[in-house]
Formats: sequence, C-alpha cells, structure tokens
Amino acid sequence: MGWGSDPEGDVMVSIHRLLAVLLVSLPLLATSPARADDAPDPFIGLASQNFDIVANAISALAVSGHPQAAATIAAIEADNLYVDAAGDGAPLILIKQGDSYIDARTGQKASDINEDDVDSVRVNNAVRRAIEAAKGGLDLFAADADTRQKAAEKVFTSHDPAALPLLARAIAAEKDAGAKRAMQQAQAASLLAGDGGSDAERVAAVAILRLRGDVEAKSLLQSLHDQSKPVAAAIAAATSSLARIEQLWSVLQSVFYGISLGSVLLLAAAGLAITFGVMGVINMAHGEMVMLGAYTTFMVQEVIRTHAPGLFGASLFIAVPLAFLVSGIAGILIERCMIRFLYGRPLETLLASWGLSLILQQGVRSIFGSSNREVGTPEWMSGAVQWGGLVITWNRLTIIVFAVIVIAALMAVMRGTSLGLRMRAVTQNRRMAAAMGIRTPWIDALTFGLGSGVAGMAGVALSQIDNVSPNLGQGYIIDSFMVVVFGGVGNLWGTVVSAMTLGIVNKFLEPFAGAVLGKIVVLIALILFIQRKPRGMFPLKGRAVEQ
Repeated sequence: MGWGSDPEGDVMVSIHRLLAVLLVSLPLLATSPARADDAPDPFIGLASQNFDIVANAISALAVSGHPQAAATIAAIEADNLYVDAAGDGAPLILIKQGDSYIDARTGQKASDINEDDVDSVRVNNAVRRAIEAAKGGLDLFAADADTRQKAAEKVFTSHDPAALPLLARAIAAEKDAGAKRAMQQAQAASLLAGDGGSDAERVAAVAILRLRGDVEAKSLLQSLHDQSKPVAAAIAAATSSLARIEQLWSVLQSVFYGISLGSVLLLAAAGLAITFGVMGVINMAHGEMVMLGAYTTFMVQEVIRTHAPGLFGASLFIAVPLAFLVSGIAGILIERCMIRFLYGRPLETLLASWGLSLILQQGVRSIFGSSNREVGTPEWMSGAVQWGGLVITWNRLTIIVFAVIVIAALMAVMRGTSLGLRMRAVTQNRRMAAAMGIRTPWIDALTFGLGSGVAGMAGVALSQIDNVSPNLGQGYIIDSFMVVVFGGVGNLWGTVVSAMTLGIVNKFLEPFAGAVLGKIVVLIALILFIQRKPRGMFPLKGRAVEQ
C-alpha cells in the first residue's frame, strides 16, 4: 500500500469503475450482431403451407452453406421431403429413404416417426423455379470449372438477390478465369435485380453487364426502372451500346446466312459452270441431277436404317461418292444419247433438256411418290454453337466446309490433271484442240458427267436443309444460271465470287423486301450488270471465247 492509502476507498473506486464499464457496454451488447447460432433456421420455412414461403426457404437454404442443403433440395425436387409437425418444438424436416426417414438438418436417421403425422412438402411452379436457381447456386462450388460456370449462368438467368452471399463466397474462392467472369456477371445481375447496393456498386454492375454484351444483359437492363439518376444514366448508355452491338451481331448473322446460301448456290452451280463453259449447252435438266443426288442419299439412309443402323452417322460419307457416280453416269448418258446431236442449236437443246427434266421428275414420282422423303441429319451435324450474338448451326457450317472441299477438288482437277488440261483447251478453242489430237466428243461426255456428278454431290448437301422431293432441283436451276452468268461462263473463281455475292445480297435484302421481292431486285440488278459486262465479272480468255 502506498502512503496515505484507504483500503475501503480503493474498493469503492473499483466498484464504481466496474459499474461504469457495464453501463457503457450494455448498449454495445444490445446492438452487437447475432451469433451464427442465432441465425434464422431456413428449414422452418419448408414446413409452411404457403408456396412463396417455401420458395424463399429454398433460396435461403441454398445460400446458407449448410452441409445438408444439397441433399434437402434434391429431396424436394424428387418429391421425397416430408414434414413432421407433431412435436412440441420446431417441425422435423425429413428425407425419406426406403421405409425410413433421416433428419434433413443433421443427416442422421430419425426414430419414432408416425406415418400419420408426416406430410410431404408441397411444390408448385414457383417452388420449382426456386429449386432450379438453388441447384445452380449449389453447383457454384463444384469441383469442375465448367460445372461452376454453367451454375453461374443459371444464377445469372434467375438473378435472385438471395444468391448474392453465395456468389461472394464463390468469387473469392474461384481460380478459373471463365468461371469467375460468369460469377461476377451473375453477381451484377442479382445486385441490379434487388434493391440493395450503393449507386457506385450498381453503376459498376451495369458496366459488367455492358461488357457481357448479349441479349440477356440488354433485356435485364431494359427491365430496370425507378433507378437513381447516376444508375439510370449508366443504364441508358449501356443499353444504347448494347443495341449497337446487337446490330453488329445481326449483320454478322446475315453474313453467315449469306455465305451458307452462297455455298448452296455454289454447289448447285459449279457443275453447270463446267458444262455451260465447255460446251455452251443450256442444260435445263441440271436441277434433276441435283435431285438424283438427294434421292441417292435417301436410298443410302434407308439401306443403313434397315441393315446397319450403327453406320447412320457415316451415311453422308457413303452417299457423297455414290451420288457423284449416279448423277455422273446419268450425265454421260444424257450427253451421249441426246445432247451430242443438238450441238450448235441452243434453242433446241434448251427445249430438249427441259422436256428431259419433266421426264426425270415424273419417273421419280412414279418410283418414290410425290410426297417429301425424310433424310435424317447425323448427330454430328445437329445442333448449333453460339459465339457472342452469332448462332452457327452445324449443318450449314458443314455445307460451307463441303463446298470449299468440292471447289478445291474441282480446281485441282482442272489445273493438275490431263483431263483438266484438255477441258480447258476445248473451252478456249475447240477447233484448235481437235487439231492437236484431243478427242473433243469424249471430252464433252466426260465434262458433262463431271458437271452432273458435282450436281449430285450438291444434292447430298441440299438434302440436309431442304425437302427431298421431285421438285428439289427446280428451285435452284434459275439461281444456278444467274451465278454462272454473273461470275463468268466457265470460270470457277468467278462462280465462287458470284455465288457468295448473290447469297449475301439476298440475305441482306430479305428482311426489307421479303424473299420473293428480294430475288426480283437481285435479278434486275444482274440484268443491268450484264448489259455493261456481257461476259460476267471474270470472263475466260482465249481466241475462241473472245470472238
């Protein structure tokens, strides 16, 4: 003790100080956050007869981090979750397993359950939507990055503000860049869909959706109303930017459809470019060579369905060479039996080939009937892939690739083989070629067969995007002649450029003028072009062709 100390006075001072500390601490204790043990039990809402309360309880359970959350939500989806409210305390939430029950909260087996006191958890569409959103939230912590990214996309679609705590935890733990970006986009959508967050946070969320740049982001931003001025200004700017991006994607989509249509026209016109260029024959039966290729594909698939279903995925690989042979042989027979007697008489050739086309159509009707025939699409050609706002279907992409392969093969034949050399010689100067010992009649027959065979392969491709019927070829014969004349008779490069140009122009005109009027506009423009350049964009050079 120090000098002059008073023991009783010291004790009283200590007591007064303790009371002062307690008095100061009481308000702080009263306002301190609740402990985790005092947090609301999300399982209680599952026992409600109100569907909205059940849906909210599912959302709360998904973001609670409870170890039994996934099993409980799966049980609701499987109509396997029950409530026992017979006790004095909180109702028991039970998962049925066989003839017994387990406690949904603990995962332990529940005993002394009276079947008469147990009711299943009721489900409606709102509850089902909550279940889907909750499953997406739970998958945010899956081991696979792709699963986590898909889960984030589901949360983005539902944009449930209740998922924000779960998204914050998932983003903090995420290492994969793609999954983390999807989670941040889902977090921005969920924040904007609710009423929380400061203006700065909501403006940042708008910026994230603007960077996403798809239709879903634009739709979500357009649905937001009654925002503060900074947020409303950010939404207006983002919506305007997304509208411009959407227009750009629309242009790219039209270009893809145009290239797809151009590939179809290229396949249909490539053979005609060869026959018309070498022999100057206006073959109105060329469309029927396309039709024969399509029906060859139908027959191949029928045989495979009957005798070897496992080969259906390879049916088109089998049909392509067979269609080339069938149409090619038919072309050689047509040239040898009819066309060779009509050289130098173009009008009679036109009428004769037109009559032949009617005969071939009626023959197909007599054999296969007049109704459309089903040609299946292999699994590897089904479906589509989306890149931003551009939707690329596998069947049309395959046709584009197929057209590139066919044209490359044709150019290789024309440039690198003896047959191609003779064909080019006959095209440029028939008399000089004959004087050099080239048997022009056989070159005519083989050329006609080659052009018809290419048309048959075009029929294989067209069977995947058009109806296989006796009139299939008639829909492409006029367009094929337009492509050949516009590009330059007998020039394959001109045919390629012409087909792509006409395909893209058609697709850009269709939204404004319609399909029929769009073709009329293209035809008028083509007539005006031919008036200025009668031999097309890329005319062949040579003594005969320049006369």
